[in-house]
Amino acid sequence: MNSDLCRRLGIEFPLFAFSHCRDVVAAVSRSGGMGVFGAVLTPPDKLRAELDWIDAHCGGKPYGVDLIVPTSMQKQGDPALSGQDLLAALPETHKQFANTLLNDHGVGLDGLDDARLDMMHLSDNMNATGAEAILDIVFSYPIKLIANALGTPPPIMMERAQAAGVPVAALVGSKKHAELQVAAGVDILVAAGGEAGGHCGEVSTMVLVPEVVSVANGTPVLAAGGIVNGAQMAAGIAMGAAGAWCGSVWLTTAEGEPPQQIKDKMLAATSADTVRSRSRTGKHSRQLESTWTDAWEADGPDPLAMPYQSLVSEPALRKVEKLAQSGHEGAEKLSTYWVGQGVGLMNQVTSATAVVQEFKQDYLAAIDRLNSTLEG
Repeated sequence: MNSDLCRRLGIEFPLFAFSHCRDVVAAVSRSGGMGVFGAVLTPPDKLRAELDWIDAHCGGKPYGVDLIVPTSMQKQGDPALSGQDLLAALPETHKQFANTLLNDHGVGLDGLDDARLDMMHLSDNMNATGAEAILDIVFSYPIKLIANALGTPPPIMMERAQAAGVPVAALVGSKKHAELQVAAGVDILVAAGGEAGGHCGEVSTMVLVPEVVSVANGTPVLAAGGIVNGAQMAAGIAMGAAGAWCGSVWLTTAEGEPPQQIKDKMLAATSADTVRSRSRTGKHSRQLESTWTDAWEADGPDPLAMPYQSLVSEPALRKVEKLAQSGHEGAEKLSTYWVGQGVGLMNQVTSATAVVQEFKQDYLAAIDRLNSTLEG
């Protein structure tokens, strides 16, 4: 494509694939887009192993990494506190609500506190010391993009990226957030509409993209949120975006990381079968609606600040996910996963490579339709 952003990043097609699955990341990069590995839930040792694999399997093509290192989180938690101290600080009301939900659906509680201790690396990654260690790992690889998924990238990320010559992308959910990111000097804005899976704002993609473009001051903007085909990508570019950032569409691919039970739920879901809730991480995120999400919204206590709500919810949901794979009826009802409203268009299983090719074909067809509206 005739695109400044493509030339700058060394890619053929401005389709960015956010995924926690290394196979998806490598496949999309090999296919001419850019795979971006979601590393927020990855402990340091595993992060090295995953990036080793991606680097060996992307065919020398560019790839990136997505982290959450929010500036507002840098002061959360006392580094002198042990994991046991942090676990004890979680309110009993929240733990008990999660426990009751599990019990009511026949899911045992054994191992929950141990699982929460294992997750303490999440809070470690979100303080200054932990973030620096993660960035040390990330910048030891030849990444071509680093993205911060929540808030303005902290100085430590901006400084390390500038020193390495790596562009910094930042996700935004409002025009105001975009202005702050431009002032901070980020290189790429990802305008993530409320249709997006995972953390998202309230403004729809169709409204958000031109708003962000209007204040970008030449900073490239990627359209995100509910985009699962090339026609939608073309619409974003028609509104001034330089490409598309997609996460959900990769979840139902053959390589996608969700277990088959979750993939089956997604393949059967409509665009109305997702909810935007704080109950999983403490910040609004979009996911499949389930009895778990319904219960928290109807009767649950006010969610904790991030990352503490995750320490309540994630170990419980991992137990649910494991049991649901074996056909446990109660766990199947509780099971959920982050996905955007575009899930209603995700109706068949294919490969990540095939998705990229379909995006290209759909994009070209959409451009032809647009051209056909003009007089010859």
